[in-house]
Amino acid sequence: MTGGTGKAETELHVRAGSTATGPYALHIDPERAGWGYSSLRVLELEPGGTHDFTSGESEWIVLPLSGGCTVATEGETFELHGRASVFDGVSDFAYVPRDAEVSVTSASGGRFALTGARCTRRFPARYGPASGVPVELRGTGNCSRQVNNFAAAGVFEADQLIAVEVLTPGGNWSSYPPHKHDEHRPEVESELEEIYYFEIAPHQAQSGSIPGIGYQRVSPSGPGSSTDVLAEVRDGDAVLIPDGWHGPSMAAPGHDMYYLNVMAGPGLERAWLICDHPDHAWIRGSWKQQPVDPRLPLYHAPTVEGDVGK
Repeated sequence: MTGGTGKAETELHVRAGSTATGPYALHIDPERAGWGYSSLRVLELEPGGTHDFTSGESEWIVLPLSGGCTVATEGETFELHGRASVFDGVSDFAYVPRDAEVSVTSASGGRFALTGARCTRRFPARYGPASGVPVELRGTGNCSRQVNNFAAAGVFEADQLIAVEVLTPGGNWSSYPPHKHDEHRPEVESELEEIYYFEIAPHQAQSGSIPGIGYQRVSPSGPGSSTDVLAEVRDGDAVLIPDGWHGPSMAAPGHDMYYLNVMAGPGLERAWLICDHPDHAWIRGSWKQQPVDPRLPLYHAPTVEGDVGK
C-alpha cells in the first residue's frame, strides 16, 4: 500500500520511537512527511530539564501532554500548569510565532507536544488558558467522542496551524463517517495535511498495566490519491495523512483512545472544511435516535453537543 506522496504504509504509520532524536520522542517535519506545512514534535524533559529551539519558518503551539512547563519567548514568560495526562483534563498552552527563540523548562518534568505549521504571517506570542478551550461532544452511541478545540479555526488565531484533541471511549469509533480535506474548493473543502498522534489508555489489572491498541483507517479519495493505510496504533504512534478519506479511528474495548490532530495547508483562508464519504454520510441521520455515550466527557469540563467532523 502506498500514499499519495509515494510513501509506503510503513512510512505513513510512524511507530513510537522510530523518529526519536535528542529530547524528542517523536519528530515529524515537512521533510520527513514529504509535504509542505505540518509538523509535530513530542518533547520529553526530565525534572529541571530545559530545551531551547528556534521556531524558524513555522508557528508553534506548546501543549503539555503530561506535566507542566515554562515557555519563554519574545520577552514573554508563560507558566503552563499542564495536566497529569491527556485523559485527566484540558491543558493550557502557549503560542510561539515564526522566527523566534524559544526555551521550554519543566521543574517536575513531563511530555510536551509542539504542534507546528509553516507560515508567512507573524502573530504575537501568547498564552491560551485551559478555561478558554471549547470542549465539544460529537456523535452519539458508539460514535460518541469528545473534542478539545484548543486551536481550531475560529477559536484561536494563527496563520496556518489548526490543532485539536479527540478523546474516544473504549469500543467507540471516531473520525466517522470517513471524511477528507485534500482539495481546495471554496466554501466546501479545505486542502490540509494532517498528523494523528495517539495515546492509548492502559487497562489496570492485578497483574499490572496492560497496554492498549487502536486502529486507524485511511483510503484513497480519488484518482489523485493513493493513500491506503490500515494501522494498528499503539501509545506514542502517529499516522501521516497527506490525502484520502480518513476514518474510522477505532478504540479497542477497555482502552480509551486519545489523538492529537495537527493540520495545515496552502489555503489563504485558515479553515477546516470537510467532505464526508458518500457511502457513509448517512450515519449522521441515525445519531438523533441515540444518546451520547454516558462515559463522556471523560473528565469534568463544560461541554456542548455537536455532530460535525472528526
